Amino acid sequence: MLRLLALRFAFLFTLLGLALPANAFESAARAVWVYDLTTQTVLMEKDAQTPLPPASMSKLMTINMLFEALRDGRVTLDTRFSVSTRAKNMGGSTMFLNETDRPTVEELIQGIVVLSGNDACVTVAEGLAGTEDNFARLMNERAKALGMENSTFANASGWPNPGQRMSVEDLGILAVRLISEFPEYYGYFGEQEFPYDNRAPQNRHNRNPLLKLGIGADGLKTGHTEEAGYGMVGSATQGTRRVVFVISGLATDADRAQEGERIVNWAFRQFAEKTVAEKGHEFARAKVWMGDQTEVGLVAPEEVSILLPGAQLEELKGEVVYTGPFEAPITQGDTLAELVIPREDLPEARIPLVADRSIARGGIAPRLRTAFLVLKDKLEGQTGLAVSE
Repeated sequence: MLRLLALRFAFLFTLLGLALPANAFESAARAVWVYDLTTQTVLMEKDAQTPLPPASMSKLMTINMLFEALRDGRVTLDTRFSVSTRAKNMGGSTMFLNETDRPTVEELIQGIVVLSGNDACVTVAEGLAGTEDNFARLMNERAKALGMENSTFANASGWPNPGQRMSVEDLGILAVRLISEFPEYYGYFGEQEFPYDNRAPQNRHNRNPLLKLGIGADGLKTGHTEEAGYGMVGSATQGTRRVVFVISGLATDADRAQEGERIVNWAFRQFAEKTVAEKGHEFARAKVWMGDQTEVGLVAPEEVSILLPGAQLEELKGEVVYTGPFEAPITQGDTLAELVIPREDLPEARIPLVADRSIARGGIAPRLRTAFLVLKDKLEGQTGLAVSE
């Protein structure tokens, strides 16, 4: 039997460009989650897994359920829903619907996203599941399936309820899903105004304070109750990068606006995406046993780009980690190792490395050599003496 060894190959490589200032950041929010979607990197977490009252930010789950119904063909944007007396009587932010209305799915999406309509949420819940209680049960089931382990739902609107809880991480997971899975509908989150039937001129504007600042913000949802404080699920793009963030528990709407803008500026200015290797770049070579070749190159399968904090030095250290030697046959493109790059204040980057070629199982000569080397290794391990070939 081959004796497999965990091997690490250390290396240095240089990134071009100047180092940025230090990236230390403190938030006044009770809970924070910041994520670079482009590189799939969590930039900041603060009390991110704690279930908290989400207020209207939980309307994103109602929107997700409606988007899934659109994708599955159960409804279209032109489908009309009836409005119950219960929906009409909802307080807080509303579309001012009444029982004679038959709003379309598209109008309800805009009513929820732009106007934060509680009546629109109940209308969607009843239209898709018969009752809001049934809808909440479906929300809970779907949340678990999506990996949102710290969320429970009692209603569709985020109306205060002890059973309505979400962590900021779960809200972030949901935001990433809405952006990535439903690009054809995501544009609604960037709409700044929706004067539904001109019923409430004072309630026609989107509450997201970042949309008009010219910083690339294009979503997603604000929330506020006395219990929850002021919160926001936001996203912005600059250049090739997209950042998603969630903040919760701020004292005023002004605090929420300022903190959201600070986070967007910090995320884009204090981190940079850098290319560390081109596709096919060889980082190391590994021994191969029982093959018609004795070594295989460990290469990048695609261009390798990572997000680096501003405090990172230009000279970057890393390791190639694998357990070897490898036994033939090997197919070109097989994942054999990882490129591990430590990053300050961020999780280490781990990039898979693959075989640069296919290596067939060898004939009698490679097998005899492997047998000899295994025996040699065993004898040296038992006696502590070197065995010459």
